[in-house]
Amino acid sequence: MATMAKLFPAGSGRGAFLVRFTLAAAALLLVAPALLNDFRLNLLARYLCLAIIAVGIGLAWGQGGMLVLGQGLFFGLGGYAMGMHMKLEEAAALPSGPQLPDFMTWSGVESLPWLWVPFRSAAFAIAACVLVPMIVAAVLGTLIFRQRVRGAYFAILSQAMAAAFVIVLIGQQGLTGGTNGLTNFRSFFGLQLSNPDDKRLLYLFVAVVFLAVFLIARQLVRSRYGKVLVACRDAEDRVRFLGYDPTRVKVLAYAGAAGMAGLAGALYVPVVGIMSPALLGIVPSIEMVIWVALGGRTVLAWAAAGAIIVGWARTDLSERFPSGWLYAQGALFIIVIAFAPKGLAGVSEELQRRVRSLLSRRRSETPAPERVKVAA
Repeated sequence: MATMAKLFPAGSGRGAFLVRFTLAAAALLLVAPALLNDFRLNLLARYLCLAIIAVGIGLAWGQGGMLVLGQGLFFGLGGYAMGMHMKLEEAAALPSGPQLPDFMTWSGVESLPWLWVPFRSAAFAIAACVLVPMIVAAVLGTLIFRQRVRGAYFAILSQAMAAAFVIVLIGQQGLTGGTNGLTNFRSFFGLQLSNPDDKRLLYLFVAVVFLAVFLIARQLVRSRYGKVLVACRDAEDRVRFLGYDPTRVKVLAYAGAAGMAGLAGALYVPVVGIMSPALLGIVPSIEMVIWVALGGRTVLAWAAAGAIIVGWARTDLSERFPSGWLYAQGALFIIVIAFAPKGLAGVSEELQRRVRSLLSRRRSETPAPERVKVAA
């Protein structure tokens, strides 16, 4: 049986990727803050949080073939973990009273529930945002993949878990805020969320985290593990015959995608200022997969771009066509899925192929210059 350590050899990047990544980083870290106003920059920070989820889905679905329709579960675990710490920090700053989150006071809670106590620690909350989703995904993935559940059955199970999570959140008014969720955040680790300058610093932090997550996921895909993961997607039984354990390979990708979703949820809370069950249910989880399908599930960069493009288009269409933007968004999805099954990544590859073919044809049709004989 091959060990997991052998699946991660060091690899080298290509110059073209470095150029593209540098340009993307410059656009996010330098150009966007210079050109966008505070409102638009905050929207871009929100889209980058969604792009982190898309990178994880691209890893699990695009590379591993696992149609994850329940990422709202892990997004919510990370978001609620960070929101709980932020609410406790704000409650601790109150001059008097029981120092409970506001919604607990309104619900008649007299003492802090035991589940909330560890989240007073910033280190515990930060670790929980990523580790709790990964642990939950690892346990669920192990139970599911050992039974060789795959395809539509796995998608339905993952979707059911997200729906069950929402039901639990809504039913615990005094513990989770119920339908309203966690709202009215004022600060995030010293940054005042009402201060435009602090909001710009928060955007830069989100952009750096997104770039780091993308680099980690890309290295994972380019490693030997990434090749084994793709092999599990295409021929799982053959991978098992070669001595690898597909359960371990798929669980690692599933847990990694869950950790990215949890991290995105933790960043989403201070950027948007809310974390509620409405963001975590079946419909939001399906929309997350649609972003990746639109961009191109087999290419991480295009998966992330799909989330940003859909988010930006939704905002722009809702501003221009308040009563019809949902129809325009639906038409966009239908057109792309019907005529570009590989998403925008496939469209880009086809355009590049045609340009190269056209340039090659022109070079072959260009006559060679005649040689001039010089008399002796």
